Amino acid sequence: MEKSRGYAHRLDLRADVETVWNALTDPSQLSLWCAPDARINARPGGLFRACVDRVTELEACIDLFEPGRRLRLIYLPSALLPPADSALIDDFILEPSRAGTILRLLGSGVPGSPEWDVQYLRLRTGWQAALIRLKALVHGSNPEKS
Repeated sequence: MEKSRGYAHRLDLRADVETVWNALTDPSQLSLWCAPDARINARPGGLFRACVDRVTELEACIDLFEPGRRLRLIYLPSALLPPADSALIDDFILEPSRAGTILRLLGSGVPGSPEWDVQYLRLRTGWQAALIRLKALVHGSNPEKS
């Protein structure tokens, strides 16, 4: 079995958990920060579809759906990606804080083989850029907390 790799992003947001959760799960808000054509059917077993890296469209099943707490995506196999023995996973975890909300994105299951190097970089940096846009969105919707 090949080794896999992952990535972790943390955002400290000056917005309440409900605002951040809505940005993650409301289709109209998701398309503002994630990708213009992003789609989500926000429910357990629902579908998430986006082109996070602006190159490769990915589809995922919503494996865990805990409103205000956690949203876990398990990506479906894609002919556009190299073969993999592991499941690609993105796990969004929200935690209330004194200043607002801590959002963690933990990505895992990206194969460690060289043919995945470019895709790994695209996923990691694509999510990083998207989370910066998410921060701008939720801070913009809460001007008194900016």
